[in-house]
Amino acid sequence: MSRAYALSALSLVGIAATIGVVGLVACGGSSQPAANGKAAAGVGGTTNQASWPADDRSMCGWKDHPELEVSETSGPGAIRPNVRRVYQDIGEGENRHKVLVCREIDSNLDGIKDVVRTFNAKGEAVKENADTNYDGKLDDWATFVAGRLAEEDLDTNFDGAADVWKYYTDGKLARIKRDRNHDGKPDVWEIYTNGHLERMGLDDSFDGHVDRWDRDESVRNGEDTSMQSGVTDAGAAGPAAPTSTGFSIGTKDGGK
Repeated sequence: MSRAYALSALSLVGIAATIGVVGLVACGGSSQPAANGKAAAGVGGTTNQASWPADDRSMCGWKDHPELEVSETSGPGAIRPNVRRVYQDIGEGENRHKVLVCREIDSNLDGIKDVVRTFNAKGEAVKENADTNYDGKLDDWATFVAGRLAEEDLDTNFDGAADVWKYYTDGKLARIKRDRNHDGKPDVWEIYTNGHLERMGLDDSFDGHVDRWDRDESVRNGEDTSMQSGVTDAGAAGPAAPTSTGFSIGTKDGGK
């Protein structure tokens, strides 16, 4: 197997892993199982629901705002409320109505909120942030446009800085940038067509310029690749690794 094709296959594995995160976050939670199969407790949290900390590190900013209405509910497996919704009245007179402006969840049931989503006056999602490894720091930042996922930035090595940037068009994955050496600059560029990986540019010298493009000729030629991958919408499994007959290796086109 050539080095370029190996990198392509490894990248596709990474795509499937990171797309899985999107689906979990978009559903309002995430799960990082510990060795015993249970979700690990975050910093300051505890899996003993009877001993949850008094401060759940709310991210909705509802405290000291009497104009906001708060509702708390218990999700699956929770014996105490782990989901908080914050509502606000908008409009005047007959047009006055209540809208959801923020929702936050303690997804691993340790007493600490780790996922927060904000909404606009239309009830559309605007942003969602998550702490997917429960270390007390955000590592997943999603932005929505007209209620649909538009961008997701991921901190995959949990150093506080994003190293994967994913872009969506009409809810479908369109581009991914990756920073493999964690210097703050992308060195892998992935271009998608209808949710399928079409080509991937690699900067092997880490000088900020694409050294070569690897292409999936079947996607480029408009062939049906539905049998090669799972569902392509956000949150689903990513495309399968391309076959050796479908991927063109080492094509150079000056970054076009």
